[in-house]
Amino acid sequence: MNIKILTPEYVVFEGEVDSVLLPGKNGEFHIMKNHAGVVSSLNGGKVKLYTKSVDEAYAKYFTKENEKDSVFSYPIKSGVVEFNHNKGIILCE
Repeated sequence: MNIKILTPEYVVFEGEVDSVLLPGKNGEFHIMKNHAGVVSSLNGGKVKLYTKSVDEAYAKYFTKENEKDSVFSYPIKSGVVEFNHNKGIILCE
């Protein structure tokens, strides 16, 4: 599935991921391939991408959670996500 993470200043990430874990208003939620369409506001926390690697152009924005799993995190203050037809856009600050 394709995920794009945008801030007012720059594109943080754009690419294919296996899944994404997001800090929702009512707790964390996981979006996986073929997930139903969703629009949700996001709290401060970490957006976690589950993917084999992050392109070199975006790597500077992410922290690798651990060496065993391919999980990359990006801290946000707040935001909104729209996901539909295996494409997601995360607008955040």
